Amino acid sequence: MKYKTIQTIEDFVAEYQKKKNISTRWGVPLVGFAEATDPLFNQLKTVVSPTHAVPQDLLTNAGTVVSFFLPFPKSVTSTNIKGRLSSPEWAVGYVETNELIKQLSLHLTEVFADAGEEVVTIPATHNWIEDKLISNWSHRHVAFIAGLGRFGLNNMLITDRGCCGRLGSLITSAVIEPDARPALESCLDKYDGSCKKCVRKCVNEALFKDSFDRFRCYDQLLKNVEEYKSVGYADVCGKCLTVVPCSHINPVKMKLRAKK
Repeated sequence: MKYKTIQTIEDFVAEYQKKKNISTRWGVPLVGFAEATDPLFNQLKTVVSPTHAVPQDLLTNAGTVVSFFLPFPKSVTSTNIKGRLSSPEWAVGYVETNELIKQLSLHLTEVFADAGEEVVTIPATHNWIEDKLISNWSHRHVAFIAGLGRFGLNNMLITDRGCCGRLGSLITSAVIEPDARPALESCLDKYDGSCKKCVRKCVNEALFKDSFDRFRCYDQLLKNVEEYKSVGYADVCGKCLTVVPCSHINPVKMKLRAKK
């Protein structure tokens, strides 16, 4: 079931972007699996929010949490370098990827149902406490538990294909072998203190070396919502993800390879 799930996700994304009304292109997805009883899920009530769900809150007979990362191409990232507002391509990419995650999750529900398994899907975004801006299901933290990467200073998960993209996840009753989590940091600053580019890139001074002002960040996202009403609800920014070493690679792995 593990191989079938990965192949299904890869095939669906490849076909989805062929649609005439879709302008965004995505790289090959990364997929990770976590055991639903992994004790780290309970720790998210402390790390993220006391209201953060554990898999069994959403599916009583949860067996596995499936996490996937949909990477943006460099052509999209390069458009989002200049200015305070997101580029049109970045805003459209955000909206279109959220819809892709929705459709992919529905497709996976059918695939698992055919195998006699249950699935609970989670929206790509806005599954949070709005006045606190804290998530009740953090796709980023779930992706960490599923072994897809480690966090950078920008609070984004740095995967082997970087952090420019979108994460999604779902819960299934199927029991699938979990993936190991990487032991090595992915963020250069966390690894050896050699980078703080994401902090300098934050256009609304919400990101710092040791802290993050989520309300200042959200203020900037709402400016983009106003700018891009015509493409959907684009509460996105992404400036701290662009023109940084971790945009499209795991820079620590690359640094270590270069030393060999």
